[in-house]
Amino acid sequence: MAGQYVAYTFYRVDPAWRRLPIEERSAHKDAFAEVVDEWTGRLDVLRAYSLAGIRPDADLFLWKITERYADLGELGAALNATPLAGWLATPYSYLATTKASQYTQARRARRIVPRSSPYLVVYPFVKVRPWYALPEEQRQQAMDEHIRIGREEFPGIHNHTTYSFGIDDQEFMTAFECDEPADFMHLMLRLRESEASRYTERDTPIFVGQHVGIREALDRLDGASVRVEA
Repeated sequence: MAGQYVAYTFYRVDPAWRRLPIEERSAHKDAFAEVVDEWTGRLDVLRAYSLAGIRPDADLFLWKITERYADLGELGAALNATPLAGWLATPYSYLATTKASQYTQARRARRIVPRSSPYLVVYPFVKVRPWYALPEEQRQQAMDEHIRIGREEFPGIHNHTTYSFGIDDQEFMTAFECDEPADFMHLMLRLRESEASRYTERDTPIFVGQHVGIREALDRLDGASVRVEA
C-alpha cells in the first residue's frame, strides 16, 4: 500500500504587487525561493513550472512528491510565512497518490521519477460512473488500446498518472512530460478515437507548464528576467 503523495499547487500573483518598488519585490521573491530551495532536498520532488503569459488564472505551479503527507502542509505553512504569500492566490490545488495500476502487470505502486522534459501538462480527470460497471475484460481491452497508443505512437511523452479517489474532488491527476506542447495535442487528438475516451466525464482545466528554476518562475511574475537581459 505504500506509495507517494503527489500534489500540484497553483499560484496567481495580485497585479498590484507589480507596482511595489523593485527592491521590495526582489526581497519577496528571495524569501519565497529560499523556502523552496530548502525544501527541495526534503521532498522526493519539488519542481517549479511557469505559466506566465499562458493562462489568465495562474502564473506558476509547484509539483511536489513525498512519501510523508505532513510534508505538504508543513511546506505550505513555510511558504505562507513569506511576504510574497500575502500577494498570492491559490486558484487550484490538487492532491493524489501513487498505486499499482490494475491495467498493467505492476504489483507495487510506481514511483514517480520525473524526466528532464521542458514541459509538463497537468489536468484533473474524472470518468463517468458507467465505466466502473463495465466487465473487467472490457475495461482491460479499452485500457490496453489506450496504453498502446501512448507507448508506441508517442514514445517521447511520459505519463505520470496518480490517483485521487476519496482524497480530492477528481479521480485521477494526469501529468505528461513532453518536449513540445504540440506533441501532446496530437496525442490527445489520437486518443479521442479510442474506446476509453467515450467514458471521460471531465478532463479540464489543463495546464501546460514550462520547467524552470524557482527564481526564474518568480522573476517572470514581474518581468525581472526580461529587464536583466535587456
